[in-house]
Amino acid sequence: MHFINKHKKFGGFTLLEILVVISIIGILIAIGSAAFTTAQKKGRDARRRADMKQYQSAYEQYFSENNAYSTCAAMNVGFVGGAPTDPKSGAAYSCTVSAGNAGYCVCATLDFSTTGNANGGAAGVCSFAANGTSFCVQNLQ
Repeated sequence: MHFINKHKKFGGFTLLEILVVISIIGILIAIGSAAFTTAQKKGRDARRRADMKQYQSAYEQYFSENNAYSTCAAMNVGFVGGAPTDPKSGAAYSCTVSAGNAGYCVCATLDFSTTGNANGGAAGVCSFAANGTSFCVQNLQ
């Protein structure tokens, strides 16, 4: 007579195997989130650079129509839907006009702080510098 073994051994995972799998998943999530954060920062910086070019185009258009620059607020009227703002904070970009409205400087502070072309600006003059913390544009006239 054959006896049937009622106690089958079920193949399961040990606690150590589960901990190893959870650790691997945690490492992959950490690497993925770091890469995602870097991609977000690069995207915001690209947007800021594009915004600066928009400012420069709009301000130069203002100059061609009025034969002079004006205050930043007056020149911002040309933007449909309002002037571009920082993609992260929503704050307005730094804009200064020189004495007598002879020139302007518009700057955006970058997330990657050593990839810019300037270190800001004041009195309508950009402080251009290699590996700066900002990306700035100024008058072409």
